[in-house]
Amino acid sequence: MKTTIQVSREIKKLLDELKLHPREPYDSVIRRLVETRIDDVPLSDETLRRIEEALEDVRAGRVYATGEVRKELGFEEGG
Repeated sequence: MKTTIQVSREIKKLLDELKLHPREPYDSVIRRLVETRIDDVPLSDETLRRIEEALEDVRAGRVYATGEVRKELGFEEGG
């Protein structure tokens, strides 16, 4: 069964840019986007724990800017 949907011109342009070839149907483009978004393998408890730890570090300000790391490791900024 087919149906019609409305999208803004901006979204249509983005979908056009994602086509693998000019005549590819929008259905294929949207299906590809949806399938790449769905992950059948859930994150492990260990991964979820490590993500939460990392978020806690960010909230507590335990982060370093790239420039700080480069300086600490002896690299020149931007080099």
